[in-house]
Amino acid sequence: MNRVPLSFGDVAAATGGQLIRGHETQPVEGISIDSRTLVPGDLFVAIRGERFDGHRFVADAFARGALGAVVDAGGGGEAGGSWAQVGGTSALLTVEDTTRALQEVARHVRRRSGARVVAITGSAGKTTTKEIAAAFLAVRHRVYRNRGNLNNHIGLPLSLLELRSCPDVAVVELGMNHPGEIRTLVSVAEPDVRVWTNVGDAHMGFFASADAIADAKGEILEQARPGDVLVANADDPRITARIGAFGGSVVTFGVDAPAEVRASSVVVRGLEGTTAQVSTPAGEFHLETPLLGMANLSNVLAATAVAVHFGVPLDAIAGAATGLRPAPHRGELIRLPGGLTLVDDSYNSSPSALARALETVAGATGSARKIAVLGEMLELGSHATTLHERCGRAAAAAGLHLLITVGGGAARTMAEAAVAAGMPAPSVIHVGSSAEATEVAVARTRPGDLVLVKGSRGIGTDVVVERLKAEFA
Repeated sequence: MNRVPLSFGDVAAATGGQLIRGHETQPVEGISIDSRTLVPGDLFVAIRGERFDGHRFVADAFARGALGAVVDAGGGGEAGGSWAQVGGTSALLTVEDTTRALQEVARHVRRRSGARVVAITGSAGKTTTKEIAAAFLAVRHRVYRNRGNLNNHIGLPLSLLELRSCPDVAVVELGMNHPGEIRTLVSVAEPDVRVWTNVGDAHMGFFASADAIADAKGEILEQARPGDVLVANADDPRITARIGAFGGSVVTFGVDAPAEVRASSVVVRGLEGTTAQVSTPAGEFHLETPLLGMANLSNVLAATAVAVHFGVPLDAIAGAATGLRPAPHRGELIRLPGGLTLVDDSYNSSPSALARALETVAGATGSARKIAVLGEMLELGSHATTLHERCGRAAAAAGLHLLITVGGGAARTMAEAAVAAGMPAPSVIHVGSSAEATEVAVARTRPGDLVLVKGSRGIGTDVVVERLKAEFA
């Protein structure tokens, strides 16, 4: 199998750094930013982060077998001395900024790999769309997908370094919570195909408005070459208002608005998934997917547009769609032996994503009672109270038998709004932590119930899922 060669000289050339010790021809087998997981022979890059500074661990990296290190030119040794005194004869490269150097080496590998890169951004559904697109593309191509959600200024370059294996296509996601971050990631990934799934209210605390979020996400449109392709959600007006700025070609997907890839005759079957007729530039096919809800239908359409662009046959897309499964904690449907049905959406939450999850629960049939354990949604800033109230009203409208809210004042506001919207007060319980929510959920659930668990990662609602799985195993 082909593999992109990489030497200390290549790293120096890509970063504009100075190799103050070592040989340019020395090959680099792997790159690490963590001395604890470093494999002997790796090149260690000393990243400075908000809570750590890799320069403190350069000597440890050498002790663990690093063949070389990339360090800031202005720094000193671990005790403040010269870098030349650290690591004996191991290679040492100095650069102006080690994070930027990591990104520059990743871009070098991305270019040399020959892989075509698909980059996905949006307020929700990035990881799910990435996984679906990778599954569709794998029918015809050798595909790399970045692990988990390694989608920021450090995680993305670490993912792109894996392209040394020379896949046909790489599918990655681009995350952000501040303006300018997508722009940086686009410059590193240089995507051939960009996917913009939606504009929502995640990270609203860092922005003045949803339009400001759209402007930041809209950085996915920048630095486009004439041959680049944008796959855009035609049902999102904030996206369609901005795609005219894209310098390549545009393929739209949607349900409600006219689009090149469009679903019609949609049947949402509750916990059984969704069916639809899908039209594409390559023809039509009947879609059946076990993924829950309209949000996932949108994700499937985006992935279909990508797959059609890469020549995947429609019958292969249809076949792959029947076997799709959500990523862990991202809308997993779990039917437990003890008779409990869980919708595990505990990985993260935002107001718009929670509203869609509640719609799915509301449309589900066959359960004796419907219960929701909803964690506080973080990073909403001054919008937190209003948005949690809105979600409380949505919970009341979903026909829940029991609502458990988890977290601080905003979560309490969600509970109060549910009662104000008509839920009986004894059916709404607010607790301060997921540990408390676990005890309440275990005490109040019984066989035949349907339980939705969703919350921001910082609230840790996944512990509720794990305890219920153990209780109803």
